[in-house]
Amino acid sequence: MHFSQSVIEIIQQRFSCRSYLNLPIADDTRQLLADLAASFQVGPLGTPVRCVLLAATESDRRSLRGLGTYGFIKNPAGFLVGAVQSGERNLEDCGYILEHLVLYATDLGLGTCWLGGSFTKSSFARRVAVVEGESVPAVVAIGYMAARGDVRNEPLRRRLGAVHRLPWEQLFFRVSFDQPLSKAEAGAYAVPLEMVRLGPSASNKQPWRIVREGKAWHFFLKRTPGYGDSLIFKLMRLADIQRLDIGIAMCHFALTASELGLSGHWLVQKPAIACPDEQTEYVVSWVE
Repeated sequence: MHFSQSVIEIIQQRFSCRSYLNLPIADDTRQLLADLAASFQVGPLGTPVRCVLLAATESDRRSLRGLGTYGFIKNPAGFLVGAVQSGERNLEDCGYILEHLVLYATDLGLGTCWLGGSFTKSSFARRVAVVEGESVPAVVAIGYMAARGDVRNEPLRRRLGAVHRLPWEQLFFRVSFDQPLSKAEAGAYAVPLEMVRLGPSASNKQPWRIVREGKAWHFFLKRTPGYGDSLIFKLMRLADIQRLDIGIAMCHFALTASELGLSGHWLVQKPAIACPDEQTEYVVSWVE
């Protein structure tokens, strides 16, 4: 793998950084990240995805000002932009690849912050020359993290983010949703599951649910009311951001499993597992 340290350590180091030093990314660091971004052409579920590293411009900053808390991103040196073709699992593929780049950026000593929603009509899309059939569902702010003394509430956010994670018994199950999976039962996969639990998600909602069935780990999306498929999302043409979150979870799971020597592959084949409610839907399975 191309990481200089354990991906498990990198996942635990990463946090959503909103304040950066007003410095450009060093040429050698920028080239490493740009080269990795260019190397990705398709997601794990088969959707064509392009990722580009852009230097920040004033027009990019203007594109963020109408996006609530995203407007408080201070002095980013650049942005990772994901452009993805339309497709049934396109957002999951985009989330997977962008999070892979986020972890690589963390390994290089950079701070990052996910910005999801819709950027298809923004300056970001124009700068990466979006073509017919492509959309830009998310960008990632990137740069050198400001010194802690210059970052209001950043350490507090970091601590709260770790504390405000859902417990195992609400996220991971065996055979059905009425049987929580213990860490002992997860065996060697306890670490990949914990890295999923620590992953970033929109508003920290952690919409992923995973059910173990034999050698298969079935990933489900438990939607938060008002996200993704609501009327306001459709009217504003916002991306279904919780599907991006599932891609992030997939990335953490697969990279950690690979580091631990646990081989497997992704497969979309809906299991005969009853969903607990209308907000829960099947997405994909990891088969050992």
